[in-house]
Amino acid sequence: MALEKDVNCPECGETNAFYRTAATTLHLGEKTKWRCPECGFGYVEIDGISTLSA
Repeated sequence: MALEKDVNCPECGETNAFYRTAATTLHLGEKTKWRCPECGFGYVEIDGISTLSA
């Protein structure tokens, strides 16, 4: 899995390279935490499903 990916940050209002801060395996799949280095906004993905609002 990549250590960074480009995501549209809702706090900054622009696309930034989010960095993976943690990952673990759950019974639902892999849980990955991502964080924006500019503002510190973070979100979680579980098995590829994001907690970011659509």
